[in-house]
Amino acid sequence: MKIKLSRLLAAGGVLAGLGCAAAQAQSVEQFYKDKQIRMIVSAAAGTDYDIWARMITRYMGRHIPGAPTFITQNMPGGGQITATNHLFNVAARDGSVIGMIGRNLPNQALAKHASVKFDPVKFNWLGSPELTNRVCVALDSSGIKTGDDLLAKDLIVGGAGAGTAVSMTPTLLKNMLGMKFKLVDGYKSANDVILAMERGEVQGICQTITAVEKSRPGWIEEGRLHVLFNMERDPVPDVNAPTIYKYVKNEEQKQLLSLFSTSVELGRPVVAPPEVPADRVAALRRAFDATMKDSGFQKEAKSLDLEINTRTGKELEQMVVDLMRTPDALSGKLSDLLSR
Repeated sequence: MKIKLSRLLAAGGVLAGLGCAAAQAQSVEQFYKDKQIRMIVSAAAGTDYDIWARMITRYMGRHIPGAPTFITQNMPGGGQITATNHLFNVAARDGSVIGMIGRNLPNQALAKHASVKFDPVKFNWLGSPELTNRVCVALDSSGIKTGDDLLAKDLIVGGAGAGTAVSMTPTLLKNMLGMKFKLVDGYKSANDVILAMERGEVQGICQTITAVEKSRPGWIEEGRLHVLFNMERDPVPDVNAPTIYKYVKNEEQKQLLSLFSTSVELGRPVVAPPEVPADRVAALRRAFDATMKDSGFQKEAKSLDLEINTRTGKELEQMVVDLMRTPDALSGKLSDLLSR
């Protein structure tokens, strides 16, 4: 006897529904047992993002029910936008893929950067292991020793793409404060800019102070590098340099700098794609927090001279929500200054 196509389709729909229900009925432990989680890193191997991400993957699995293993995949490109677009649009939304993305990317979304294909608010923010300060530094051979010198003399700095703070910071300060940065863009990473400084191609970089100190230990103390200023309201302790706010001329510039520097407060953010089941997001957040307190993780961080200074997933989530509520007029002004 022939079975009508409609009955077959109906039966198929029932089976598919049962399959989805069964998948959703899985406990977190059942889902993650014998699983491998992929950690996508938006920066190149050997960068500070990569070092943090790989260290996290060595410990986080033991704090997730089911004890999954991790594999790390570097996906640099587009100023860290390539990996972030992938996490938002391509990666599995079941909790089997997470990623460490660039902290400045929510600002890029706010500025409506053409390459951004993600909504920061829709990511599931898991946490950050580190907070730091962003500084601009110059080689001693450049003749630039203070921020005041930048108002009279050019400093050639390297950039790592339009979406990176390495490029955006000097661009903003040149256009808003008249500092004489000459940006040579197109290096693959901040590490490549440092190598270019050693080769004499460029004279400085704007980067986090922890990354500078880790990539070239002792250079600041030895006077080979001069910290010109940091980008936050308060100066960096134990560093003989002012904050950039010394050079602002009006309230609007203060607001723009504050908006730009919110990215630093996101640290080294770890996210999961949108629509991951809530119980798995909660488990990943708990595992991230537990990893930060893991004695082995803390010992390894200390051995690498990395300072653990965390933000929780909830804290990052709220910061991003607040950022994306920035008035269009202010965000539009920042976007204009960054695109000249």
